[in-house]
Parts: sequence; C-alpha cells; structure tokens
Amino acid sequence: MNFDIKEAVEILERTPVTLEHMLSGLSEGWLKSHEGEGTWNAMEVIEHLIEGERTNWIPRLEFMLQEGEGKPFPPFDRYAHLNEDTERSIDDKLQAFKAIRADNLAKLKVLMEFEPSLEQTGLHPAFGVVKLRELLSTWVVHDLTHTSQIVRVLAERYRNDVGPWIEYLGILNRR
Repeated sequence: MNFDIKEAVEILERTPVTLEHMLSGLSEGWLKSHEGEGTWNAMEVIEHLIEGERTNWIPRLEFMLQEGEGKPFPPFDRYAHLNEDTERSIDDKLQAFKAIRADNLAKLKVLMEFEPSLEQTGLHPAFGVVKLRELLSTWVVHDLTHTSQIVRVLAERYRNDVGPWIEYLGILNRR
C-alpha cells in the first residue's frame, strides 16, 4: 500500500493552483473545446470538481465516520454540474474551486486529528463496503484524472492542425 495522508494532501493542495495556472485567462476557444459529443470541456470539468467538493469527498468522509457500515452514504451525481448555471467566468470558477478545496482540506485536517483508522469502513451505494483509505486515495486520483482530462481536451483542439507530427504526439493517439 502506498497511501500516505500527508502525500495525498500534497496533491489535493496543488490541484486548484495547477488548474488556475493552466486555465486562467485562456480564450473561450480553449475553454469550451471538447473531444466530441457527450464529452466535457475544461469549464465543465472545473464545475464537476466544484460539485465533488460540495457533495462528495468530505460529506462522504464525515458520513463514513458517523455511520460506518450502518447505512450507505448518499450517491454522488457525477453529472449534476451539467444542470447548473454556467455563466460565471473561468476565473470565478477557479476561485470557487480553490476556496471550497481549502475549506475541505481544513475539515480533513480536523477530522484526521482524531486519528481515525484509515481501514475504517463505510457503505458505498454501488460498491458496498469501502475503506476510508480508499475514499481518500480516490479523491487524489480523481484530481489527477481530471487534470489529465483537461490537458487531453486542450490538445484535442489542435488534432487536425499538427499534420504529420501527430505520429509523435501520444496525447492525440490514445483513442
């Protein structure tokens, strides 16, 4: 097992800043490009990350600590962000993500002060019994997944413009 809470926090702290540096000030062409019908653009990914901060990670952690395997925690609607107002600028969305992530990391720090066992279990509505360590590991990998997705979506915008160099651009050859 590689999970270490301090190392996990290293990634969780950096994600909002990394995405802010990557996306802040970019034109709409970059921010609204996508990989095809039914895929998300960079703005939608940020909205999804915000929704996860509001309703997934810390709420589920708190639920697990309170309920254990007594009852399943509420399902997370991975598409809820698609039903919300998306008129805010990318900078507003990035600031909102940064603020809610800072709040959630502060909550995580307080919760971890009580030193719960990372092997403590809860009941996921689809997977069944899951461990606290697994939830926290998933939070980190979820950040990395969506950071990778944003980079891939941005690269996709120039797929037809790179000409023969596409052969050497692994990010465009992952289909």
